[in-house]
Amino acid sequence: MSPNNLSKIIIVAKDEWRYWLRSKLAISVMAIGLLLTLSSVIVTSIDMMELSHARHELQDNAEETFVDQPDRHPHRMVHYGHYAFRTPAPLSILDPGIDAYTGNSIFLEGHRQNSAMFADQKQGTALTQLGSLTPAFILQTLAPLLLILIGYSSVSRERESQTLTYLLSQGTSGNTLILGKGLALLSVIGLILAPLAVAALISLHDGESITAVFAFILGYGLYLSVWALLVLFFSSALSKNSESFTALAFVWILLCVVMPRVASTTAATSVPSAGKLETDFAVIAELRKLGDGHNAADPAFDKLKASLLEKYNVDSIEQLPINYRGVIASSAEAELTHVLNEFAEQRMQTELSQTHVSRQFGWLSPMVAIRSLSMLVVGTSIETHHRFLREAEALRFEFVQALNKVHVEKLSYEDDMNRNKDAAATQKARVGAENWQVLEDFNFEVDKAKQRMQRSLAAFLQLLLWIVLLVVAIRTIGKRLI
Repeated sequence: MSPNNLSKIIIVAKDEWRYWLRSKLAISVMAIGLLLTLSSVIVTSIDMMELSHARHELQDNAEETFVDQPDRHPHRMVHYGHYAFRTPAPLSILDPGIDAYTGNSIFLEGHRQNSAMFADQKQGTALTQLGSLTPAFILQTLAPLLLILIGYSSVSRERESQTLTYLLSQGTSGNTLILGKGLALLSVIGLILAPLAVAALISLHDGESITAVFAFILGYGLYLSVWALLVLFFSSALSKNSESFTALAFVWILLCVVMPRVASTTAATSVPSAGKLETDFAVIAELRKLGDGHNAADPAFDKLKASLLEKYNVDSIEQLPINYRGVIASSAEAELTHVLNEFAEQRMQTELSQTHVSRQFGWLSPMVAIRSLSMLVVGTSIETHHRFLREAEALRFEFVQALNKVHVEKLSYEDDMNRNKDAAATQKARVGAENWQVLEDFNFEVDKAKQRMQRSLAAFLQLLLWIVLLVVAIRTIGKRLI
């Protein structure tokens, strides 16, 4: 590009800004966009910092409460349970992702896999859900509309006012004119992204990777650039302001409202999932085949009983050097956990398959692409939630089996069997509170930045394809601009 053309592009951009500064609509729209972005960044940042602090404190309290329990029967502690909390990712101040829908804590107890609890969107009313204006929602949904309101007449205005012919006759090519208008729109995008960039950089203080921060800002820069190009395309292709605005409004509704719904509906239809009631019945049917871990006389454990008698060369379970009831509890928990994990993995694979189908619509809608990219880069995607479920389940199984080991080794079979005989027998069937030191510190963290970047690569490619196609289309129109 020659210096002469560059200077013309800058002159066109400055002239566009002069027009906007004289326009009450453009000034109002830019002010609203900046105010919304800035306020949402501040409010969401405060909320996420409070959540992070609260969840850290609750996790510590849960661990202290567990280990501070008095002398009990070991199996009572299995049912007493424990909590696992997921602290927000550093960049979740900008995009909470699916965290608001999936829940942030799990109650862990023996014989059960509970689902995550306390999802903000599930607890809120319809009005509070609509009022959740996160920075990601504003940039994904409202910022494109603001760009349309500012730039829909950028080129068509010149044609309507009959200044386009004059500009072209003065040696300003169609592509130069469009580039100048585009430069002005890019500067508006820079203003909108400024609060987001500052907040993203602040997340570095909380341990976020510079790679993730850069990718996050770049992703939204590409997304808004797609919309700037769409604005330029329709404003250049259509001869009237009203036509340009109508077409862009329709495109916004199609890409930002309709296509995400179509994507989710298609995913649910193409990869059907079993309902909760159906799954619960299937789980119950499988668990019934395992035997009752609370009943040492259950025939399902006859083989285990025989193997123990043979191993220790004794004639009855009363002669075993270990507590047979504790062995049964431990074995039953392992088998039960295996079955529950199989069903959990099936459910998670179904959810992941549905998500992958939905993400393919990013080739058809930049809104779907940026939504996927944003959650993947931040670490608030379905993959991160699934890892939280797996790590919480590993914690559950570990502490339950540790308590079962106490049951096996620290409590005699005779005392265990006679625990309900009288008050003295009940007291004798308890073990010391020092045995509750079985918990590992649980501190869930998002995936490494490299892994998040790999997952988001397809979404980046989707946005880049949109940009390439729109640039080619605009260049073609620019050559024919009259």
